Amino acid sequence: MIEHKNTVIHVIDDDSAMRVALKRLLHGAGYDVRDYASAGEYLVSEPDTRSGCILLDLELGGPSGLELQQALLRHPRALPVVFMSAYRDVPRTVKAMKAGAIDFLLKPFDRRTLFDALDSALNAPANDASSADMPPVDLGDREKAVLRGIIGGLRNKQIAAQLGLSERTIKSCRAGLMRKFDATTLAELLHRAESMMSVPLMQ
Repeated sequence: MIEHKNTVIHVIDDDSAMRVALKRLLHGAGYDVRDYASAGEYLVSEPDTRSGCILLDLELGGPSGLELQQALLRHPRALPVVFMSAYRDVPRTVKAMKAGAIDFLLKPFDRRTLFDALDSALNAPANDASSADMPPVDLGDREKAVLRGIIGGLRNKQIAAQLGLSERTIKSCRAGLMRKFDATTLAELLHRAESMMSVPLMQ
């Protein structure tokens, strides 16, 4: 087992069974874990000066995950956030990613997906200014339609059927979008698309 010294994962979820399962999984992978049942519990907890990240449920009793994220943005040493949710909610996903979330996991997710997201969060720079430093990106109607499908969680085959195009065309368009936005992951694509497009993606 690899030990991730001086690193802590803060799990915030009002589902006690989910917290227990995540703690067991993360402890088994060598992570130190602190868990909280609400945004308020996290905010009033004893500060932890170690590096790490926050694994945050979108739907919480009381202040929501998005509200907590907004509050944390005002903190000079805010930890990177990975959101998780049992529901596919494109508008709130977009809002979370625009505010700097590293990734957005749809429950149930597998351990590889979780660990990849945590690795990205733990290796994220303190401030990602790449979007702000790049000029707006103009997309054609087809590219916008494909991008909406990607953000909506559709597979290439589904987007192709929806738009009446071949799956090969969708794959090519998707690769082109990743290049235009200088993105290597879906999280980066989503985060940068909304901040760099000259025309809003979501109508």
